Amino acid sequence: MTAHSRPARPVLLGQNQYGKAENRVVKITRDGDTHHIKDLNVSVALSGDLEEVHLSGSNANCLPTDTTKNTVFAFAKEHGIESAEQFGIHLARHFVTSQEPIKQARIRIEEYTWERIATSDGNSRFIGADEVRHSFVRKGQETRLTEITYDGESWQVISGLKDLVVMNSTNSEFWGYIKDKYTLLKEDYDRILATEVSSRWRFNWTDDDQRMPQWERSYEQVKKHMLEAFAETYSLSLQQTLYQMGSRIINNRSEVDEIRFSLPNKHHFLVDMEPFGLKNEAADGAVYYAADRPYGLIEATVLRDGVEARIPLDLTNL
Repeated sequence: MTAHSRPARPVLLGQNQYGKAENRVVKITRDGDTHHIKDLNVSVALSGDLEEVHLSGSNANCLPTDTTKNTVFAFAKEHGIESAEQFGIHLARHFVTSQEPIKQARIRIEEYTWERIATSDGNSRFIGADEVRHSFVRKGQETRLTEITYDGESWQVISGLKDLVVMNSTNSEFWGYIKDKYTLLKEDYDRILATEVSSRWRFNWTDDDQRMPQWERSYEQVKKHMLEAFAETYSLSLQQTLYQMGSRIINNRSEVDEIRFSLPNKHHFLVDMEPFGLKNEAADGAVYYAADRPYGLIEATVLRDGVEARIPLDLTNL
């Protein structure tokens, strides 16, 4: 039998989902003259009994993506945005329970934070207020993240952050590593350690019968322990620092069972000043150049004992 005469093998539809991605919603809450901002980028992905929309083009089980967009904005008004996690839970529950063909909803949210602009007393009096409480500046520290998945019975909440740039200007060494004929790097006993933290952590809250975490406080405390561990670890490797950051969070936050980090090592190299007749040593306060790329990339998951890892190894699409 020739290749051209072989019977056709059946073609099967694999995993599929659809929804409206990157719905930017900004909710202003007014508490008298004091205003509060929640600024979210919300992506909705729905899956379920959707074979026919692919196989025959029938839209009978298809909720329009425009409807999912409208729901995001309507829910921001109707329910407010207490936290990114709580808002995502509201949305996921709605899509699964209100539409019979939809069996699972995944809500991904990026949150952009703002802080109040402090104004002078004189300017406040000129405007006619005791204190201006409606002016903000966008915070540039990090982007907060969450992903909520709901299948009608159980929840999975993975929160995190990205673009959090941190640096220790001392208390970091790197030596005792493997050396071969291609090794040019000199051992360093007083180096800069800097990274841009990308991290995701998974909550052990999985069903409505459990007590729900306090999402806002949990985020603040996870970030606090993360930064304290980075600052307080005398580091002999970025891997060691990563493990200390993760273990500090697992030990102090009972609602978190698993945390994964992706840490690019933002290298800072001493500038060679010898041609200028100058010494450039860390102990004296050195001058460095910051290398953009290539960079070392350190990644690992830290788990509570007895817990199975569920956070994807590749965080680029999470």
